[in-house]
Amino acid sequence: MKTDKLPSIFFTAWLLASPALCSASELDELKARVAALEARLTSLVKSLQPSIAKAKTEQLRAAQQLRARKRMRQDSTNYTRDELRSIESLYQVANKQWGTEQARESLRTLVQKYGKANRTGCAILYLGQMSHGKEKIQHLQHAIEQFGDCFYGDGVQVGAYARFLLGQDYLSHNQPRKAKKRFDEIRDQYPDAIDHRGNSLVALLPE
Repeated sequence: MKTDKLPSIFFTAWLLASPALCSASELDELKARVAALEARLTSLVKSLQPSIAKAKTEQLRAAQQLRARKRMRQDSTNYTRDELRSIESLYQVANKQWGTEQARESLRTLVQKYGKANRTGCAILYLGQMSHGKEKIQHLQHAIEQFGDCFYGDGVQVGAYARFLLGQDYLSHNQPRKAKKRFDEIRDQYPDAIDHRGNSLVALLPE
């Protein structure tokens, strides 16, 4: 709605508040105009909501990706360039050969050799996603307890996403109290966390 319409709205509202200045027919017409303007305003707000939501999502994703890059840079204080290349090489095996024994073995090697790397936290979370039962829970808890500050390059934080996956696993095994505990931790400790599509994790949680 253009701003030049605002004075007419205020003028109309003033006339409605002063019915003695208008005839009955004029008052009805003014009321109809106000109702039409309100309807247009409501429609405008609704039409803008998707754009506003998209902008918020993009802003959230950008902020988390900035945190991810900062965490990744910390590895240069613990490892040489050759070691960083080795870390990335081991990690990429899992991306290219997801779910295979080669991928698992490469991730295990990464975890064993480079215990302080950002990619190690991601590797443990990957192992959790590739596992089942107690082994899955152990990997996810390991990621939560020791590598919560690690990030994927897209801005997904290991500590938050591991809780999300663990909570989902608890729900699938009819353990709602354990699931609620993990989901509440996300709400309290990671309100800005996102998934791999850039969506807010909190928004994805069950009520």
